[in-house]
Amino acid sequence: MSPPIISERPLARPGWARAVAAVLSGLAVMVLVAALGLWAAGAADLPDGAFVRVVAATLVAAVGGSVQLSGNAGVLARTGAGINVLPLSVTLAGALVIGVGFLRPLRYRAVASAGELAGWAARIAALWLPALIGLAFAARQTFAVDVGSGTLSDLTDLFGAAPEAGFTTDVPLTVLFGLLWLAGVLALTLLVARGAPLPARLLRFQESVRPAAQAMTTLLLACVAVALVAALLTAAVRGNVPEILALILLGLPNLAWTGFTLGLGATWSGRVDGSFGLPVPHVLDAILRTPGVSALDLRSLTGYDGRWWWLVVVDAVLLLGVAFRMAVRSPAGVRLWRNALHLAVALALTVLMICLLGRISAHYGLSLLGIGDLGGRLSGELFLQPRLWPAVGLGAVWGLAAGFLGGLPARRVRRRGQVGGP
Repeated sequence: MSPPIISERPLARPGWARAVAAVLSGLAVMVLVAALGLWAAGAADLPDGAFVRVVAATLVAAVGGSVQLSGNAGVLARTGAGINVLPLSVTLAGALVIGVGFLRPLRYRAVASAGELAGWAARIAALWLPALIGLAFAARQTFAVDVGSGTLSDLTDLFGAAPEAGFTTDVPLTVLFGLLWLAGVLALTLLVARGAPLPARLLRFQESVRPAAQAMTTLLLACVAVALVAALLTAAVRGNVPEILALILLGLPNLAWTGFTLGLGATWSGRVDGSFGLPVPHVLDAILRTPGVSALDLRSLTGYDGRWWWLVVVDAVLLLGVAFRMAVRSPAGVRLWRNALHLAVALALTVLMICLLGRISAHYGLSLLGIGDLGGRLSGELFLQPRLWPAVGLGAVWGLAAGFLGGLPARRVRRRGQVGGP
């Protein structure tokens, strides 16, 4: 009997109306999440109606765009500042909604040609481009720097040169990285979504790639869900609702995914200096607020509070769960060692992604007549960065072990392609 032929039917009306709906819904969700998070963080009190522009800058940062900080006070003083952080709550919300909008016309399809998929993605990108340009031009604002009272205040009054600080965007870089972000979202959506159509030539790869990709997506979302429950419980017990709400709506995945790597045994190096306030568990601020660079790892966490060993337990349970799910969804002919290898590679790549996206750096300072940094409340520094390759190696080891242990019970479950007994 000859194998069945799978026809490539045209897409189910992936027209401009659906593209507009996908882009607008994604932008609306991102704006809502960013605005609520910034409102909870107190940004609604910024002068000169800057709140809208700060929301636009947050969206630019969320899609990988370039937001630059600068300032000066003429010949008298110069302010310097920089920030590099992704508000991953906004990023994740936009990616999920745009991904759903991208897949909606592709439902009930087994196969779609590369040309059809590229044409549908191009329509979304054509609408995403002016949105990026509009956000980049909207994300610009200047603020006056409060120097307090004393000699510095007298000098600024004398010379009529009050310090100013502001932010702007690099439009070409914002457009470039914003389009790359969209391309990554659409590609990952096709790779991860169960039943998403692929070109016929790529169907042979989905059996080995898609189960592992789905497992990593489930793992990342589960980490965020666990962190959300922990944040809500903390808000119920200790209060500080606005601060915790700001964390949830702006940076919950940053904290959740960094905590996941810490549970694997990874180490992050960091320091907090000045008046930076971190909407994170107090233990992290206490460990990082030291004269020198501090190591953030399981040892330093458990030295502060022994209950942080639960990170290891949570990681183990989540990894075993997704490993079992991946093995069950893999074809019956895939051997146990190959499942373990697939999960090891997938987890190593996932940890690499977390380490690249989770980096944080920020600084600000005010120098007088070009001499030094005035320090005190007029300067500060914050950074947090991983020890990259040891973390990736730990991810591979954990993935190999979890893939093997989680795949063992899956051998007793009937899997796709397995023929049952009489």
